[in-house]
Amino acid sequence: MGKQAATKVLAGAKGTGATGKLFPEAPTLRLVSSPKRQRILEGMLEAVGTSGYDAASVRTVLDNTGLYRQAFYDNFADKEECYLEAFDFGVAQLEALVKSAAQAEPTWQGKLRAGLRAFLEALDADPVLGRALVVEVHAAGPEALRIRSESMKRTADFIDSARVGLEGGESPPPIAAEGIVAGMHAVVHGKLAAGEESGFRELLPDFMYFAVLPYFGSDVAGEEMKRATTA
Repeated sequence: MGKQAATKVLAGAKGTGATGKLFPEAPTLRLVSSPKRQRILEGMLEAVGTSGYDAASVRTVLDNTGLYRQAFYDNFADKEECYLEAFDFGVAQLEALVKSAAQAEPTWQGKLRAGLRAFLEALDADPVLGRALVVEVHAAGPEALRIRSESMKRTADFIDSARVGLEGGESPPPIAAEGIVAGMHAVVHGKLAAGEESGFRELLPDFMYFAVLPYFGSDVAGEEMKRATTA
């Protein structure tokens, strides 16, 4: 996966307590029941992110973790069950990482900038993890897609909270936030699916402009774009 990169990215979320106002409806970060179970989850994400969901196997997970087959089946019935928990685990860890980065910021723009930066830097640190969570979810079926949909809705809800700070004038329709999140997701998905290994942090200025524009106009969006360039 870097195994070291994945460990660093996921470990960065621990201890955050899932607090702060970014993704306010996110569930409290759950602890994995045992270190061995967590190793299997991380090994599954590595296998899926490296080889794809269809090609990943229990054998690959065991090779990644150095565990015996019985250890896997003591914890999971099959690959599908393991990946669904691993996907949920990975999404929760990334959301906690984002919230931890954003919670100290006093403004909506600051929270958005810090949260997006943490997310994009996590992808730069471990694009294999990104592929396991962003690209391969489609192959894993409806339950994984439901988890992804809920996470994207939490992001959209936060983005749409910008309208609370609007002073007069027209505000964008509620669907604007969904479009912003879907657009960012499409860009990230495209880069990961193409096998790109870096350059995600460089998306931050464009993402900030894209997210700020519908709520605060081009002048403020341009200022945020400049701030994100040096953030």
